[in-house]
Amino acid sequence: MHINPGDTALVLISAALVLLMTPGLAFFYGGLVRHKNVVTIMLQSYVSMGIVTIIWVACGFSLAYGRDHWGLIGDLGNLGLRGVGMAPSPLYAVTVPFLGFFLFQVMFAIITPALITGAFADRVGFRVYLLFLVLWSLLVYIPFVHWIWGHGFLATMGAVDFAGGMVVHLSAGMAALASVFIVGNRRLSAEEKTLPHNLPFVALGTGLLWFGWFGFNGGSALAANGVAAVAFVNTNTAASVAMVTWLLIAWWHTGKPSMSGAMTGAVAGLATITPAAGFVPTWSALVIGLAAGCICYLAVMFRSARNWDDALDVWGVHSVGGALGTVLTGVFASAAVNSVRGLIEGSWHQVGIQILAVAITAAYAFAITYLILKVLGAFMDVRVSEDIEFGGLDEMLHGEAAYQPFWPAPATPSSATLLEDGGVNG
Repeated sequence: MHINPGDTALVLISAALVLLMTPGLAFFYGGLVRHKNVVTIMLQSYVSMGIVTIIWVACGFSLAYGRDHWGLIGDLGNLGLRGVGMAPSPLYAVTVPFLGFFLFQVMFAIITPALITGAFADRVGFRVYLLFLVLWSLLVYIPFVHWIWGHGFLATMGAVDFAGGMVVHLSAGMAALASVFIVGNRRLSAEEKTLPHNLPFVALGTGLLWFGWFGFNGGSALAANGVAAVAFVNTNTAASVAMVTWLLIAWWHTGKPSMSGAMTGAVAGLATITPAAGFVPTWSALVIGLAAGCICYLAVMFRSARNWDDALDVWGVHSVGGALGTVLTGVFASAAVNSVRGLIEGSWHQVGIQILAVAITAAYAFAITYLILKVLGAFMDVRVSEDIEFGGLDEMLHGEAAYQPFWPAPATPSSATLLEDGGVNG
């Protein structure tokens, strides 16, 4: 294969767009949590940019995309990025430098574990999170990448996932659910509520995520061609339909149109179209967006009724959305778009393969995440103490606060009461 300048430009720009999604996620999650935990959850996203990059340079990329062993894992031939240079990959039919391919893929690896943090927000210590980040990346995410995108056994079966419905969203969502069962529900004082503290942050984060998702999905074509164009259009279409659908359902259900609901609906649409973006015709993106808005909303209602404290609805949006989109890929995939025939073109087999792949991915992600947290819990406290949880993780763990008074408050009982009641600092 020879280097194609247009393909290379698309992949490099898309890598930058995907990187922007992690700060976008930090703002999205940062706005949804209470003001006393903003720094913590934003740092959890940002630190993934550092830790995961180190893992992937050292060995992660080689294990994910190296020569296949038993359909389960790659080799260590590219340890430390050895052999990953300016020439195209000898294993993958792409027309971009192998280093460009690496850069694009590491951005996916960065954001995936950061997604999980929304489930256990407000109650997991930073040291535990760092260890979890390393173990989960090595034991869950990297194997999934190899199984589906690295010539592993799911790819051999015929399962397809254009940009990460299973690899990213389903895996993170099932990990989130496992973490909820291990960590338990948040502790709240008598009058404390869990409402988003900063909706403009949520809107800003959604905009950055939506913008970056064009690179996430469109760049996954790995070429500046018609498939990339289809993926771009499908991404925007599904997100738009899901946002409006969620907004209308929530309006009907609660009596008021919700900003946080609309933003969550958009993310649900983006997650759901991800596995299908480069396989389905644009008309089906309308259906997928509608399904995402309805089914993911119902999943969130189901989670709430079960009292699972998935703080920021990672399971309902990402796991359910990723699974739904993966199955619908088997329904709507068209050979006229990208060589895969789905149910609408007579292939029941593809639907069955997609369902089987979803089941394997969900079971493995849940079980291994549960095991990782159990093992960590045997050596340290996974959950912070009650005092830290009530006091807020930001100041208690990091010695920093997202918000400070605009002027020094006098040390009087009246000003202390004002702060406690949420006056200047609330």
